[in-house]
Amino acid sequence: MKKIAIIGSGFSGLSAAAYSSKEGHEVHVFEKNENAGGRARQFRTHNGYLFDMGPSWYWMPDIIESFFNDFGKKASDFYELVPLDPQFEMVFSDTTMSIPHRYEKMQELFEKTEKGAGKKLEAFMEDARYKYEVGMKNFVNKPCHSWLEFVSPTIVKSALKLDLLTNFQRFVRKYFKHPKLIMLMEFPVIFLGASPKDIPALYSLMNYGGYKLGTWYPMGGFFRIVDAMKQIALSNGVQFHFNANVQRIVVENGKASSLIVNGKALDFDVIIASSDYQHTESQLLPEEYRNYKSNYWKNLTFAPSCLIYYLGLKEKIPNLKHHTLFFENDLELHTREIYENKKWPTKPLFYACCPSKTDKDVAPENCENVFLLMPIAIGIEDSEGMREKYFLDMIERLEKHTGSSGLLSKIEYKKSYCIKDFKEDYNAYEGNAYGLANTLSQTAVLKPSLRNKKVKNIFYTGQLTVPGPGVPPSIISGKIAAGEATHKN
Repeated sequence: MKKIAIIGSGFSGLSAAAYSSKEGHEVHVFEKNENAGGRARQFRTHNGYLFDMGPSWYWMPDIIESFFNDFGKKASDFYELVPLDPQFEMVFSDTTMSIPHRYEKMQELFEKTEKGAGKKLEAFMEDARYKYEVGMKNFVNKPCHSWLEFVSPTIVKSALKLDLLTNFQRFVRKYFKHPKLIMLMEFPVIFLGASPKDIPALYSLMNYGGYKLGTWYPMGGFFRIVDAMKQIALSNGVQFHFNANVQRIVVENGKASSLIVNGKALDFDVIIASSDYQHTESQLLPEEYRNYKSNYWKNLTFAPSCLIYYLGLKEKIPNLKHHTLFFENDLELHTREIYENKKWPTKPLFYACCPSKTDKDVAPENCENVFLLMPIAIGIEDSEGMREKYFLDMIERLEKHTGSSGLLSKIEYKKSYCIKDFKEDYNAYEGNAYGLANTLSQTAVLKPSLRNKKVKNIFYTGQLTVPGPGVPPSIISGKIAAGEATHKN
């Protein structure tokens, strides 16, 4: 049995802790913040608002369920999961489109928008289902040390159907012509870190994992998943250490021997870093033991950062759904300014989440809990003045959509979060929010390695390594890292 240290308690760290401890190892999790969850932390205000700080889309429910099943549990043992209907609303410049929970109703919506699109949606989703089943059950579970891992009858047989060499933009346009349907189908890949023209068509699996399997909400907030995973880890004997800043990894004779935590040396047999990969290498390890030089990170394509506002409003807002996408402006322009021009957007898109429409416990009675998020480029200037400029733009568009007025005067809690905060709280490279882009040149073996190539007992997990960004992939990443650290080390 090994003594294992895990740096960070985001989804990948919690997953790695749970799977490592399941094997009987002594596991310690070190978290620099005061509670677990990483980007999925939660906070409560003095006046009764409960905010999830990060993830809010519960997609791919079967992947999350499989985590609990691995420990003889079900998600329902920990929280109530409810379907959202509509799944979300999409606001365009001239109309609003509500995406229904029932797939048959979604087909009707597509047919009404574009003649023949209902049948084409069925063909699209059948193709996406195949990619989902192969991709999420065979493709993403590999440690990706070598391309030989993918030489299996299932994957070889599926290679062409996975559309790795077709871009997502072209793939969507094979099925749909109407600009609103195109935008609806392209929206999920924005957070994969590149324009739809640079993302492999494989990722239509996200459309299946979201639209076909439905959009859900865990009552009590997304943090309920974090808390459930933590409970499983605790039941296996995992020890959590909060406000525990890991300052250095000590390497002796080619092997990591200890961590320096808050100035104190602690000995371990294995280290799994769920912390930001670039930070771990550049700040915690001596240069000679790093997998990558500083220029390596500069040449990678990262997923976006974002500007977030957490708002408590002392009145109900009519005509606002749980999830609303404000897509009145040009998606291609916004993505180009994020990924190519690296500037604050000229005409931004943004997202509003209002969980108090579903969950009365996240806001005081007759009040509203609102989360605003605008994707932006990493590494750009972050000032209070710039944040406020875009905040006022988002509020104005929210008022127009809902028919409300004077929303600014109804705000009784307001907090912003942006690039500086991602750097400070998570040591996030250039303030990224979503990890490494899933472009073709950064897929599988081409992602940063799960193993340290120079120190045999250091492993990496999370959104900067395999399989990639997002909650389900991060949970899978923790499982892969735990397997490598406990079975092959």
